[in-house]
Amino acid sequence: VQLQASGGGVVQAGGSLRLSCAFSGSTSSTFAMGWFRRAPGKDREFVACINRLIGSTLYADSVKGRFAISRDNAKKTVYLQMNNLKPEDTAVYYCAVGWGTVSSQYNSWGQGTLVTVSS
Repeated sequence: VQLQASGGGVVQAGGSLRLSCAFSGSTSSTFAMGWFRRAPGKDREFVACINRLIGSTLYADSVKGRFAISRDNAKKTVYLQMNNLKPEDTAVYYCAVGWGTVSSQYNSWGQGTLVTVSS
């Protein structure tokens, strides 16, 4: 599976962005997918994931209530709607195929898209 993330940019604190992750190269569209991020000088951390087969989503505590993950199988795209952004949300955001809160549970990583939140 190939993944292409997009939608990053520069936004002021309190603003919103929607990230997209287009996937291709698979005849299946039922696999779970998630988003991770890596802030400058920090390790990659889990953000959110979605599993349509079991009708479930998971969120990191730091983004719960502000971010929403969704999926459009017809468009072969997973979205991450980010609201009320904070400077600490500044990071490169990556999408990947998998389920869970640990990066080792994922494969087929996208190239990342940079989100910068100014105060």
